Amino acid sequence: MLEHLKSNNRAWARRKVTSDPGFFKRLTAQQAPRYLWIGCADSRVPANEIVDLDPGELFVHRNVANLAPPQDANYLSVLQFAVDVLKVEHIIVVGHYGCGGVAAAVDGQRRGLVDHWLHPIREISREHRQELEALPHEHARLDRLTELNIVRQVWNVGSDVFVQDAWARGQRLSVHGWVYAISDGLVKDLEVTVSTPDEVERLR
Repeated sequence: MLEHLKSNNRAWARRKVTSDPGFFKRLTAQQAPRYLWIGCADSRVPANEIVDLDPGELFVHRNVANLAPPQDANYLSVLQFAVDVLKVEHIIVVGHYGCGGVAAAVDGQRRGLVDHWLHPIREISREHRQELEALPHEHARLDRLTELNIVRQVWNVGSDVFVQDAWARGQRLSVHGWVYAISDGLVKDLEVTVSTPDEVERLR
């Protein structure tokens, strides 16, 4: 089963060793990434590839529509480990244009459990209804909702006690919001970086 994936793996490992004989030995010793990536689970948005980093350089958490909900134990466990144990210096919330999760949050269809997961995006849509309705077409509205969702998740991360405590003890840590365009492979910085509690509050 899945022999082509196993074959791909063996070829990838051979290429790594050929170009860097000590690569895997270094990986087994310790992971010391400087970055936590909170991104969408979409298969078209591979975190390491987008920023051209090797395994070991990027700690990654992915879910539908790149949410950072304060009640989700999975996300919170990743966040705490990244901040308290790995001491990452940058947390990057990365959404993407054409996100199926963002579209599903507001298209009125019922899909089951994922509807509960996507509820925060519906709330963002309601809060910014006037701005969104002023845009000329659905595509533009979804792109803007994608950006607004990223900004809200940056606020969620920056508001979390793990991040707030890190700042209180003087730990160097910034939270960023990026959006990725599948159409050209480029990321855009939404310029909502926060590095202090005061900056977080200004996002509201």
